[in-house]
Amino acid sequence: MQKKQRKILVVDDDANIRLLASSILGEDYIVLRASDGEEAVRMARSQKPDLILMDIMMPTLDGYSACHAIKKDVVTSSIPVVMVTALVQELNKKLAERVGADGYVVKPFGVDDLRSKVAQFLESSQ
Repeated sequence: MQKKQRKILVVDDDANIRLLASSILGEDYIVLRASDGEEAVRMARSQKPDLILMDIMMPTLDGYSACHAIKKDVVTSSIPVVMVTALVQELNKKLAERVGADGYVVKPFGVDDLRSKVAQFLESSQ
């Protein structure tokens, strides 16, 4: 099963969100988890996931800063980053785009919404 080889890094300071995303995606993908932006940047470099789902509001290093660091690093710049956040204002979406985010999903997300967004990015990056 080639699909099982695809890796997704889920970055959220809320353990329940990490667990939920893992249970939704874990059947089809290898799911890696990080609890803050610093850990996400380190894991992106070491694990080279196929996709990163990243919260914005996190301690230590927020999602905007982590996304910017991932996108400016030659080792990780090609990894698609999708912001997954409760922040719904247009300003937040524009800022996410400005730091290099490839997509934006609003919490709470539906199971099918998350699966289809992930599939959309992984299919386009093959």
